[in-house]
Parts: sequence; structure tokens; C-alpha cells
Amino acid sequence: MTLNDVCNLVSGKVICGESRLNDEISHAFASDLLSDVLTVKTNHFMLITGLANLQCIRTAEMSDISYILIARNKSVTDEMRELASENNILLIVSPFSLFKCSGILYSAGIKPVY
Repeated sequence: MTLNDVCNLVSGKVICGESRLNDEISHAFASDLLSDVLTVKTNHFMLITGLANLQCIRTAEMSDISYILIARNKSVTDEMRELASENNILLIVSPFSLFKCSGILYSAGIKPVY
């Protein structure tokens, strides 16, 4: 599934990284605990989170995560947008809850990391 499809399914708004919308994704991991994100051993997955802070972007950078979906219509700061852009991270914001985003994407065929 493309990230453009993901964005449409969750009524998402692209904050930065539009050039990555045609990338394909098959796995996702949902968490608000960044320490849990750091333990994921899989490559090439999307992070679904309700956290909207610089630490979220830094964690993605450290974990080589290229796609972040922020749930609950959280506001993204200019600093977050800049850091994500510098790291070529696609950043999407959805009005849906973390649970709903995960459920929609799982039903559409996105697989869990574990």
C-alpha cells in the first residue's frame, strides 16, 4: 500500500515529506512509548503515535523510521516539521484516535511489526 493510500484512509494531512507519498509500506507499529519504538528490530515500517514533540522525530531518526502518522489531530511545531524535513521523514497528521488509525490500517492490510 502506498503512503498516499494510508493518508487517504485516515483522513490525513501531510505536514512534510510529500515526495514520499508514492513509497510502499506493509508494516506499522503503534505506540506512545518511545522506549518501545527503540526496541523494534524491523526495518521499513510506519510509526503511528499520539506524540507530537521533537523526541518523536529524534526517535524516528535514530530508528531509521521514514514515516510517522500522528493521531488525535495533534499540532506539529515548526521545529518538528524542520527536523522531519531534514531527515526526509514523511509526517502525516490524522484527526482519528491512535486506536482508530491502527484499526483502519490493519483492516486495509497493513501488518503489525510483531
